[in-house]
Amino acid sequence: MLTGLSGSGKSQAIRALEDLGYFCVDNLPVALLPMLAELTLRAGNEIARAAVVVDVREGKMLDELPKVLTRLKAMHSLHPVLIFLDASDESLVRRFSETRRPHPLAPDRSALEGIREERERMKPLRRLADHVVDTSALTVHELRHAFRNVEGGNSPGNQLVVTVLSFGFKHGIPVDSDLLFDVRFLPNPHFVPTLRPHTGRDREVKAFLDKSPATHEFLEHTLNLLRFLVPQYVAEGKTYLTIGIGCTGGRHRSVMIAEAIKKGLGGLKGVQPRVRHRDIAID
Repeated sequence: MLTGLSGSGKSQAIRALEDLGYFCVDNLPVALLPMLAELTLRAGNEIARAAVVVDVREGKMLDELPKVLTRLKAMHSLHPVLIFLDASDESLVRRFSETRRPHPLAPDRSALEGIREERERMKPLRRLADHVVDTSALTVHELRHAFRNVEGGNSPGNQLVVTVLSFGFKHGIPVDSDLLFDVRFLPNPHFVPTLRPHTGRDREVKAFLDKSPATHEFLEHTLNLLRFLVPQYVAEGKTYLTIGIGCTGGRHRSVMIAEAIKKGLGGLKGVQPRVRHRDIAID
């Protein structure tokens, strides 16, 4: 059973489950959940797994879900799992703004008012959930990939999404950075005329920075630190981690180092690394 806040990605999640062979129903009335469970059990191998979205669109009927969940757990051979999708207010407001859809609880009010009301109403279900997945930092692709872990009976949020974010200090420090590293001590390709038009993704810039012993020492020490820290975050249940790598303009040094760190984290268990270059097109 998928539930959670409007805009948190329930539609994408159930599509991922459908791709995995689940029989999926969106917005099924709570009162019909036991009937769906019985039909699934009777169908045997024809419907081995089912997924259903239950959310605030149910209205007052949603208050009956805890009782229905207790009933489902008592059914022989049925193993119900309740997954709650959450996201920050800022992320949800942005998503409603991008899609231009009104919040279901606030058709004639601001999206933020609807989000806050819904968050309060959904608190009891969040406490009952077997898994809570924070989708604030997940793209559509990453969200659907995360739900493929359900195939093995794992939490869909049991992978830590690590974003290695390059940026330029002159454009401001990223507010979403959990860890921050300053690489302005490295030789600056900006002052080499032939390298200035290139970026840290180009082999010419990488070769220039590779000549500096400081580049290799920094990467060695930083990757050793991250290889210790990241598994601790995975064990703690953290959903996403942003590592900021900053240089002056965000085009050369930070980009090259960010790419190297992303590659260096690739073999860690339970980690999904990605790289993003915030200012490469700005400077």
